[in-house]
Amino acid sequence: MILKTAPHVHIETFGCQMNESDSELVRSMLKREGFVFTEDRERADVVLVNTCAIRENAHKKIYAHLIELKAIKKQRPLVVGILGCMAQNLKSELAEKEPLIDVLAGPDAYRQLPSLLTTALDEQEQGLTQKGFALDLSEYETYEGIMPDRNSGVNAWVTVMRGCDNFCSFCVVPYTRGRERSRDPKSILLEARDAAARGFKQITLLGQNVNSYRHEEWDFAGLITAVADAPGIERVRFTSPHPKDFPPALIEAIATHPKICKHVHLPLQAGSDRILELMGRTYTGAEYLTLVDRIRSTIPDVVLSTDIICGFCSESDEDYQATTRLVEQAQLDSAYIFKYSERKHTIAARKYADDVPDHVKGMRVAQLVDTQRRITLDRNRRYIGKDVEILVEREATRSSTQAMGKTDGNITVVWDKGTGGFEPGTLTTKHIVDASAATLYGK
Repeated sequence: MILKTAPHVHIETFGCQMNESDSELVRSMLKREGFVFTEDRERADVVLVNTCAIRENAHKKIYAHLIELKAIKKQRPLVVGILGCMAQNLKSELAEKEPLIDVLAGPDAYRQLPSLLTTALDEQEQGLTQKGFALDLSEYETYEGIMPDRNSGVNAWVTVMRGCDNFCSFCVVPYTRGRERSRDPKSILLEARDAAARGFKQITLLGQNVNSYRHEEWDFAGLITAVADAPGIERVRFTSPHPKDFPPALIEAIATHPKICKHVHLPLQAGSDRILELMGRTYTGAEYLTLVDRIRSTIPDVVLSTDIICGFCSESDEDYQATTRLVEQAQLDSAYIFKYSERKHTIAARKYADDVPDHVKGMRVAQLVDTQRRITLDRNRRYIGKDVEILVEREATRSSTQAMGKTDGNITVVWDKGTGGFEPGTLTTKHIVDASAATLYGK
């Protein structure tokens, strides 16, 4: 069927940077087929929800969102599509329990979206309710040849690989995004140069484990160096590596290339060797600390951040204290700390009991957050009295009289607009006069 008018699409994205990047691909593919995007959900003929399956809170937000869409759909015609990891992981549950959903599409099926949505709109016009599903995982799909449709801003996400082969026992990614495959470096460099030509000053390279990037003779150290050499790019970041295989060549590239940011996000997950083994992380706490020392000895001004899960299956008080001790030893600059939430189809869900009470998980998270906040405050105070270079991003969240940006180490800096340096995408230098556990204050 040829649609009589161009359908208006509203897309809402939840979860990680990879989902943000995928939404940009979706916009590009649908626009090529005549769909029009709108920021106003009330004007949309189609609402797409790009979902995350990593944590329980993400699920709760999305289910609450579906309740809103159900109310809208009772009032007027609307096609609802669920995309991403939750669509892939909970396809049966969503198809059976959520009759308002017209289209389900997993992360490897976005090329099919134009035809799925066209069919759904046609069916709706005829009063039919047949659903369209595209949920097969691919060993090859990397969306080569599709240039993302990016919103304006300072940073451009560039996905360098898809999927994951690590199979950490708590993680659903291999089951929602498939096995690991790397993109052709030529297309990555083309995309980075295109982003630079469009005014983006920072590139963030994305992959579930970027250390594993391989394409013929290319490794990740060579790739990030080539991207950093692209004219017009001021900064290059990447996320996320895995501590099990952090190559010396990548550490050296970060240390020596002026455009590669001196920031490494290095997920820890737990400090107990017993829990790390149950998680399938393939390193010990001592090996993690050795890697931290190796990175810091080569890059003295590096900023290190991490992820930690509290309350994984069978985690005892002793296991939790081991994590606390390692956090104290490592003195990392910041940490994202979460309660363990069981994900369907993971190894942990099949093999281990989720037996740590929720209130214990919450207490451990709160205590560890307090510990890390103290460490972060101490590390941020080292910048007081120093001049730091900042990439300006936007107006500050809490005050229209202030601007905000990020240091090379990805630390947020806020300053009064009146002191100058408020052109997004430009580099400015500020003298740091104060610090909190979340922010540096400059003038």
